[in-house]
Amino acid sequence: MLTLGVLAAAGCATILPEAFQPRPRGIQSLELRAHIAELGSDRYEGRGPGTPGEELTVRYLSTQFQSLGLQPGNPDGTWVQEVPMVGIFSKPSVAFVRGETRMQLDCPGECVAFSRRFTPDIDVKADEVLFVGYGVDAPEYGWDDYKGVDVRGKVIVMLVNDPPVADSHDPSRLDERVFEGKAMTYFGRWTYKYEIAARKQAAAVLLVHEEGPAGYPFGVVQSSWTHENFDLADAGGNVRRAPVEGWLRQDKAKELFSAGGLDFEELKRQAATREFKPVAFKELRAELRVHNDMREIRSRNVVARLPGSDPLRKDEYVVYTAHWDHLGRDDSLPNDKIYNGAVDNASGVAGLLEIAAAFRDPALAPPPRSVLFLATTAEEKGLLGARWYAEHPLYPLEKTLCDINMDSLNPFGRTRDLISVGLGRTTIDAQLEDLLHRHGRVLRGDSEPEKGYYYRSDHFEFARAGVPAVYADGGVDLIGAPSGEGKRLWTLYTRERYHKPGDELRDEWDLAGAVEDVELLYELGRTIATEDAWPAWKPGSEFRATRLAQLAGGARAK
Repeated sequence: MLTLGVLAAAGCATILPEAFQPRPRGIQSLELRAHIAELGSDRYEGRGPGTPGEELTVRYLSTQFQSLGLQPGNPDGTWVQEVPMVGIFSKPSVAFVRGETRMQLDCPGECVAFSRRFTPDIDVKADEVLFVGYGVDAPEYGWDDYKGVDVRGKVIVMLVNDPPVADSHDPSRLDERVFEGKAMTYFGRWTYKYEIAARKQAAAVLLVHEEGPAGYPFGVVQSSWTHENFDLADAGGNVRRAPVEGWLRQDKAKELFSAGGLDFEELKRQAATREFKPVAFKELRAELRVHNDMREIRSRNVVARLPGSDPLRKDEYVVYTAHWDHLGRDDSLPNDKIYNGAVDNASGVAGLLEIAAAFRDPALAPPPRSVLFLATTAEEKGLLGARWYAEHPLYPLEKTLCDINMDSLNPFGRTRDLISVGLGRTTIDAQLEDLLHRHGRVLRGDSEPEKGYYYRSDHFEFARAGVPAVYADGGVDLIGAPSGEGKRLWTLYTRERYHKPGDELRDEWDLAGAVEDVELLYELGRTIATEDAWPAWKPGSEFRATRLAQLAGGARAK
């Protein structure tokens, strides 16, 4: 990394913010690194839910919270909230047949398929396979990819992300009035696509993976979905899910379209228009089988509480979240078998612990409101721990001011900027921007909103439940480095280490930027826990109505 002296010698003028001056105790770089080293070590075996790694993680976090003098976060006097789940290891077979020709797909090389139903054996034989464009049914945008076609019992294939609708005034740009232009809406997220397929009673749904729209290579799909998967326990056997869900590698999807007499690129173009109608693959039948090995587990969110100092406001809460889980281990891998998850998300949990320590600084009184520190389980399996908390809150959501979420801290050094994923949705951004300004830094929005990061971490479950939420991500404008270096390093991490065994603590990490980011999030939470005004969703947010009804219901309950 270039130093300021090197930049000056090279004739590069630059203005740097003054060195960050933390509070007396401050966020500690050595402590952050120590927590990451511990949680990301091989001893924790990738922190998979329902494994010995979970036991070690829960014990470590509970002990750390207790040593800080915090109170158990569960009103029952314990440090945990049980999250009942079912673990599912799916063994799939996927084939398509046309006449005497059989296309057997290699799983997981060409296709990743699984079932979230709590059934040992799933057998889907469909005489009809349909391409349904982007699979979106959104009356608010005047969009319906199904056009009344009955997909019950059929296999449907769809594209990831939102339909890219061109602006009629400037075809080089996307129309911001439709699916928010470049930014992904929830209609583009794979979770929505599986949900809509289930609501329409499709027998199976396969998403065509494209690296650009998805935001990650196919290898991430393989590493994320070929291990044991989880879902929240459901007395009905999880029949709310489609029988089979999955992904197709893009080149194999094109082969499949060709085998079914269809032109992938032409249909993709048509799918970006409101006029698109579902198209059947010609004379193509599907045979999908999944065998599920299942087990019931009781995973745990780890939760600690700092009581507020104001008797009239101590039953109001600011929540910090970071998920403790990662992908566990895979003994089928040839070399390194452990997904250590050092950045994702031992780093965020380290930040959570350091913020908790900062709130317990003996030189400072607790804020008027209470603060909850929530380390969630099974984020990597679909935000399950956060969803369970949002559906079964330990403290009323109408008295929860906000969620401040940490998922993957910046390991690359100090930055001039901080990213607010989903910038502009809440009034929290103005508070965060003010704090950054005081330290000579700037707040930016996500530079890749089309990848849907807002829907990919635990804060989303709070948002969907109405609670204003902020997800602050590491900046990319590295101090003392060439322009674009920060983005290059994050891109390299995504391609080579994200959701891979290579996500390990590295000697060259510079956590000075993480220290500054975590300090700011501490200050943000303390500000919200102190000021009279509550954070709120801005007009136009899809979560605002839920919050207003929630607060009105809480007021009536009083």
